[in-house]
Amino acid sequence: MDRNRRSCPEAPHLYKINGLYYLMIAEGGTEYGHMETIARSTDPYGPFEPCPHNPILSNRSMKTSIHATGHADLVQIQDGSWWAVCLGFRPASYPMRHHLGRETFLAPVTWTEEGWPLIGVNGHIEPVMTGPSLPEHPWPAPPIRDHFDEPTLDKNWMFLRNPAPDSWTLTENPGQLTLHGNLASLDDGENPAFVGRRMSHFLCNMGTELNYEPSVNGEEAGLTVYMNERYHYDIAVTQIDDQKKIVLRRTVGSLRTEKVLDCDKGPIMLQIKADRNHFTFLHQQGSSGVIEVGSGETHLLSTEVAGGFTGVIVAMYAYDRSGESTPASFDWFDYEPLDE
Repeated sequence: MDRNRRSCPEAPHLYKINGLYYLMIAEGGTEYGHMETIARSTDPYGPFEPCPHNPILSNRSMKTSIHATGHADLVQIQDGSWWAVCLGFRPASYPMRHHLGRETFLAPVTWTEEGWPLIGVNGHIEPVMTGPSLPEHPWPAPPIRDHFDEPTLDKNWMFLRNPAPDSWTLTENPGQLTLHGNLASLDDGENPAFVGRRMSHFLCNMGTELNYEPSVNGEEAGLTVYMNERYHYDIAVTQIDDQKKIVLRRTVGSLRTEKVLDCDKGPIMLQIKADRNHFTFLHQQGSSGVIEVGSGETHLLSTEVAGGFTGVIVAMYAYDRSGESTPASFDWFDYEPLDE
């Protein structure tokens, strides 16, 4: 038995290389003990001989900014060099907690004299690695602002589960994304009016201009930093006691805090500034300056606290329990990555 075998074997890949069949699997779960192991055989049905230096990839028990490496795939490119793509995550700080979810990493692959692959540097992914030169195919930097001028949403946008019919539209108010709230709130585990994108940078600025005049107590629209229905931070425009208000809500498991501010009629800019440790929520109306409403710790929306492994989503949302849904129109949305 291979002494390096671990729990949760999954995601098998079978390759035929130089006449041998290599069976590579992820093990250890998608957590800090994640790894990649490999075995080979002359027959695709086995029996398979385990690699003597398994795991061929793992960042377990290392001092590094990259952890939980695994779920790898091998590829040989045109120049004959071998590479691996794999998943991993980057904790934001110590104690280690991560909220961006699993990310994709690229690493060179070397082969031992005995014909076994080794990924990265002695089986580890490092932030900077030396490998064969690859031809560059740079992608143009995406624009910071989405004006919602196109007939369809950009590929970065996503929904929460299957979107409710007629919950969003780009044609009702051309040049704006309009959401129609329904009975599903962010707390329900259902399909609210929700259009978001994955947050992929520790340091970034996000924001939108919202045109929304709630007419029923309790209906609201705004921005959320969302991990799941039990862990999310929201800054929204709502109606309380027949008055338009701004609310900052922090939902952490069974605990909830709310901060409520007055709000004038007319468009309002809602902003979120993110760093490794905090989300800071701000708003601006008319000619007044930017006002900070409050903040929330990033680690309370982390996998280690909230569960899950896909990371937080920043989203525009709307909610209405009356069934009369006041449309919430978002004129634009900004996502500005900052240097880390």
